[in-house]
Amino acid sequence: MNFLEQLRQAESLNQSMLCVGLDPEPTRFPTGITRDAEGIFDFCVAIVEATADLAMAFKPQIAYFAAHRAEPQLERLMRRMREIAPKVPIILDAKRGDIGSTAEQYAKEAFERYEADAVTLSPFMGFDSVAPYLQYKNKGAFLLCRTSNPGGDDLQNQRLASVDGQPLLYEHVARLAAGPWNLNGQLGLVVGATYPQEIERVRELAATLPLLIPGVGAQGGDAAATVKAGWRGDAAGATTGPVIVNSSRAILYASSGTDFRDAARAAAQATRAALHAARMI
Repeated sequence: MNFLEQLRQAESLNQSMLCVGLDPEPTRFPTGITRDAEGIFDFCVAIVEATADLAMAFKPQIAYFAAHRAEPQLERLMRRMREIAPKVPIILDAKRGDIGSTAEQYAKEAFERYEADAVTLSPFMGFDSVAPYLQYKNKGAFLLCRTSNPGGDDLQNQRLASVDGQPLLYEHVARLAAGPWNLNGQLGLVVGATYPQEIERVRELAATLPLLIPGVGAQGGDAAATVKAGWRGDAAGATTGPVIVNSSRAILYASSGTDFRDAARAAAQATRAALHAARMI
């Protein structure tokens, strides 16, 4: 089963477009969780157990583990997630972007060391920075396209000189991902929930690519506007343009007390319900 098939299976199984982001910050851990590498593992496992039947995907952010020397714990977590939620794909949020043998090593790290189902990448160095990841035929790769941060305007919203007119840079990335770069149907795009008009534009240019959309929750993105702009389905309601809406802090830190598991589950349920309802608008 390839990554796109995994996504569609998880969406159908859990009736969900929710991606639970795993961004563990020890200073924000609830009562009873130690603020060290083992605490990072314990906290993330608790969140995964609480939301396993509510998620379309999980997205661990590698920096939150590496900064605390918790890479071994991330390896263990990846294996544990397979046991808890074997049909929910895992996107490693690494935002790698390099070429040649270095890119090959990053691909090996993502897909062999951590055994992720997909990875996030920066496309700034061109196709040869993406190609090594596509050698893993059943894996996915999400290219940064129109990100949720205000500084994204510095580059992504700049116009290019082109035979096709003057597309914005993010539009050019979307066209490449939907066209010549998508050799095995493995690519998706990262588009921020804080820019619903841009989500809609990306969907016009990349009708069937999966869109990974951060920014709902703590960053202020609107769930209904996000789904309306990006989700596409057929007459029977089956997904034709998958949308994976990420929420991290709003779920992870819904409570600082011993009830954090129940609070995280309630926050995930509320977000999943809001996303599902938006399909009907």
